[in-house]
Amino acid sequence: MTKGRPAPAAVRRWNGWGLVGTEYPVPPGAARFLAGRITAHVIAGKGDDTESRRSPLDESGAPLPEPDHDQVARAIPPSRLPWHPAVSTDPSLRLSHALGQSLPDWIRLRAGQIPVAPDGVAFPTDDEEVRGLLAYAREAGAAVIPYGGGTSVVGQLEIARDLGRPVLSVDTGKMEALHSLDATGHLATFGAGAKGPDIEAELGGRGFTLGHFPQSFELSSIGGWVATRSAGQESLLYGRIEDLFAGGRVETPAGTLVLPATPASAAGPDLRQLVLGSEGRLGVLTEAVVRIRPAPTVNMYGAAFFPDFDSGLAALREIAQGGGGGGAGGGRGGGIGGGSLCLLRLDSAEETATTLALAGHGRLIRQYERWLAWRGATQGKCLLIFGAAGGRRPVRRTMGEVFDACRAHRAVGAVTLLAREWVKNRFRTPYLRNTLWEMGYAVDTLETAVTWSKVGSLLSHLEVTLSHALADKGEGVHAFAHISHVYRDGANIYVTYIFRRGWSPAESLRRWKTVKEAACRIIVEAGGTISHQHGVGLDHKAYLAAEKGELGLAALRGALGVFDPAGMMNPGKLV
Repeated sequence: MTKGRPAPAAVRRWNGWGLVGTEYPVPPGAARFLAGRITAHVIAGKGDDTESRRSPLDESGAPLPEPDHDQVARAIPPSRLPWHPAVSTDPSLRLSHALGQSLPDWIRLRAGQIPVAPDGVAFPTDDEEVRGLLAYAREAGAAVIPYGGGTSVVGQLEIARDLGRPVLSVDTGKMEALHSLDATGHLATFGAGAKGPDIEAELGGRGFTLGHFPQSFELSSIGGWVATRSAGQESLLYGRIEDLFAGGRVETPAGTLVLPATPASAAGPDLRQLVLGSEGRLGVLTEAVVRIRPAPTVNMYGAAFFPDFDSGLAALREIAQGGGGGGAGGGRGGGIGGGSLCLLRLDSAEETATTLALAGHGRLIRQYERWLAWRGATQGKCLLIFGAAGGRRPVRRTMGEVFDACRAHRAVGAVTLLAREWVKNRFRTPYLRNTLWEMGYAVDTLETAVTWSKVGSLLSHLEVTLSHALADKGEGVHAFAHISHVYRDGANIYVTYIFRRGWSPAESLRRWKTVKEAACRIIVEAGGTISHQHGVGLDHKAYLAAEKGELGLAALRGALGVFDPAGMMNPGKLV
């Protein structure tokens, strides 16, 4: 199968990321690089426990057998829900809605250990059917979990083992249509189940774009973006989902919540902000009104290298505070970019080395690295990918202005190959999780945002601490980070970490929990947000009080109780 090309049937993997048949191979040199990076952080003499050192691969290096789909589906207990014509109790369908894409989800799916599955799955087509399903669930004493694209990476879809009542999964996939488009006001109304490619296809055919491109773009839904406060890769120009979400409808157990789409309002607190990031706790979002804009004439992307991370960080801060794209506000402001700058992504030195190793094109990369070393970008070099969108002339001017700003901080230019490769594979990178799992590695990500004065130190602290988080068991971790969203007052930090899977699911889960908890403690102590773009779910729930305060959590519980008095909507998430 060609790298990054979807399978013709477009069938979703049941226990991995994405579509069956889509592969992202790891070049042999990259495999050696990863192995070396992980073993470099092993502390000699540690982890002599034979059980903890056992491998999930056989002697030939092939993965040990895992349960197949049918075997796991047959083990799912019978449904506890009463019959309903719109609710399917098919075990295979229930399995596909049992978990999301967090690493704990993966570990359980790969092991065939599904602690709890929904008792039924429904696919409503409109608001009336959603209201009927909520009434049915109330009568049945069931919990309801809204399901969009199933791409949650922090446990938003996991069902508590001790819930003690049946669960209905409400899949919004059939509510995916474009309901209306206001070309004058630049507003579009979509069903909550609309996926990224369908949204852009509908808008693109009419000369518009939403411009929201999270890494899960191909699989996730607009309802999921709203429910988790998603940030797209080009939010510097287009804005985060809270900037794009103008209104909509939510069917709650207490009734229908209508959010009018007005340009601005001083009529009390904005209820849209309560829906944003609510993770299905209020009800089922059935439609979203979003702010759109004319599709750009041209998109351009470039790359540059800084000799060190501090130089790159200074350049990013200067661009962001000088008005480059207006930060998350979606193109408000002048200065560099003039409203065209859409992307600034700065890799740490560790992530730069990893990116170059995974890029392939070995001979070309080696030649280019020699040229970079001659220009002063050596071991500590950091890669910047930047982009602009809009009219051809403004975009060209923006690209030149950004590079001039970077050059003032000792950046050197790069061949466009790296920028083109990033654009080509930006929605395919998660497929590396499948490849690396088969090689015996587990991969996870985490992210935060802090003010500019803390970005550099926190990023370095996370990389170093996570690299040694499993040292007590003689295991290393390859941790690397980048900045992909900048604001006037700070930036996000996005960390990827890779470690050897344990010989058992329980050992893999233990390793993940150790690394994750270490990172969360560091973030909270630094005053960073526990989640910049992935939401809370179960994985971040324990750390939410540090950010919201107990009074804030009480206010949130009170609001949830108004819309869902019986606590039937996605219980256990957030609070």
